[in-house]
Amino acid sequence: MLVWAVASQKGGVGKTTTVATLAGWLQKEKLRVLVVDTDPHASLTSYLGYEDERSEQFNLFDLYAMKDLSREGVLNCITHTAHEGLDLIAASMTLATIDRHLSGRQGVGRILARSLKLIEDCYDVVLIDCPPVLGALMVNALVASTTIIVPTQTEFLALKGLEGMVRTFTVMQRANQSVHFEYLIVPTMYDRRTKASVQSLSYLKTHYRDHIWQESIPVDVSFRESSAKRLPLPLMDETRQGAVSYHRLLKYIVEFELERHPQRVGSKLLEMLERLQYMPDQI
Repeated sequence: MLVWAVASQKGGVGKTTTVATLAGWLQKEKLRVLVVDTDPHASLTSYLGYEDERSEQFNLFDLYAMKDLSREGVLNCITHTAHEGLDLIAASMTLATIDRHLSGRQGVGRILARSLKLIEDCYDVVLIDCPPVLGALMVNALVASTTIIVPTQTEFLALKGLEGMVRTFTVMQRANQSVHFEYLIVPTMYDRRTKASVQSLSYLKTHYRDHIWQESIPVDVSFRESSAKRLPLPLMDETRQGAVSYHRLLKYIVEFELERHPQRVGSKLLEMLERLQYMPDQI
């Protein structure tokens, strides 16, 4: 099972859109995918058509509140969405208090990793939508991941946020030698008509050439339409420019994982990758 944390220390760069769109493609490719919303704002939870305060349903806060993690307990926190094979661990506003609730608890940074380990036979890929703030929620997501996807809007302020994110990786690795992060920068909201976007993309490719996807996700109003319909873009219209770009990104990430974590790439992912080899760039 692969685990992709989608993280940035700047808001509005496309984290939730990236999770929802990649998850939509994985579901469309008949893979088993779990998305985990770790942001107290619960944007991903809402994107998939759920409210963040459903008293009848367990959510991520309940998972962190468990004193003794169990497979059954983790499975109870999962919501089956309307799309077969696409499941959700929902967020709630109570996650904003999680740092205080976890204070003094042993192994707080690996709770999510241990939880996902208990259900690794249930899914091919897990996607984690991170909050923009470094705390227990982001740390858990980063530690649980096989690869960290860092969406970066092609504009100056987002580049500053990226620098902070990369510094975070360095600090965490120095603090714990057993932790090593593989990360992939994904340029988002690219508009080739603007000088700022072109210059920002050039800067990213020059300064982060060993960690960047060489393509980009374009500005596309379809993402707003899909979020308004509470439907991942590939499930709304797979032919839209933004959807096609994320399809190419999905292929790249699986190839990226195959090089670094071949033992984590299951047979269904390999079959998907083989299918994609023979598909044209345009769906």
